[in-house]
Amino acid sequence: MMKKFKYLIPKTLDEAVSLNQSHEGSAMYVAGGTDVMVKIKSGKLAPDYLISLKHIGVGSQLGVNRETGALHIGGLVTHRALETSSLIRLQYPIIHDAVQRIGSTQIRNVATIGGNLVNAVPSADGAIPLIALDARVNIYGSAGERTVDLVHFFEGPGQTVMDPGEIVTEIVVPKQPSRTGGAYQKFGRRAAMELPLIGVGVLITLEEGSNRCAKARITLGVAAPTPIRTLTAERYLVGKEVTENTLNEAGKLAAEESRVRDSVRGLAWYRREMVLVFVQRMGVKCMQRIKETEAL
Repeated sequence: MMKKFKYLIPKTLDEAVSLNQSHEGSAMYVAGGTDVMVKIKSGKLAPDYLISLKHIGVGSQLGVNRETGALHIGGLVTHRALETSSLIRLQYPIIHDAVQRIGSTQIRNVATIGGNLVNAVPSADGAIPLIALDARVNIYGSAGERTVDLVHFFEGPGQTVMDPGEIVTEIVVPKQPSRTGGAYQKFGRRAAMELPLIGVGVLITLEEGSNRCAKARITLGVAAPTPIRTLTAERYLVGKEVTENTLNEAGKLAAEESRVRDSVRGLAWYRREMVLVFVQRMGVKCMQRIKETEAL
């Protein structure tokens, strides 16, 4: 039988933090609840209090700051809101690639991007494109607000740099240079919803007037205990003409950098092969998207 708990509904961020402090060790925050409720029903979690973040008045915004050009995504923005946003689909297709395949439509209607990050599973689809975009995370707690680069946010499966009682309020994606294209591929054994065997995000910025790579990001999910960047592969691409050959070499380097392992869902050697294949494919897709943008 599922343990009973009290459901608390704070109206402000500070009230939520205060409630968490009052019930330290026996309370949990909940937004969409898609992960928390599953764990409570299975007995993995047994909080006395659930503190809803749905009514705290912050975290639901999605838009671009006109002064800085940065994309701001509130921690309570749902995957479905990201999926159906024309801003995300047209200007940040690498995010759209990822969120449209997270769970079912019913799950995406309630699951939040902040919850996806805090859950900190190695397969976090929402995190891979955001790391490629050099996103930062704003976190609020009893000591005030602080900002963490998303690539340094994860410490292990289910573990982040957040202190007890802290809340993810916002994800900020800096304005990307012109001639930038990004793409993400979640690869599994079947098209229906399931955890990926591997997730690959690639983002490329080209120098003006050429196909020479000015900046590269290659990020992987389910390739290590946390989402990772493959720095050797990224450095290899920078300064080179982006071709199928150079992308193939970058894929090999990314596969070598990954720390994939055997599991019931897939063997390590196969996951490495898929890293190589999808780095190359996503690189080609990046180039196509850059050309499509320039043709508008």
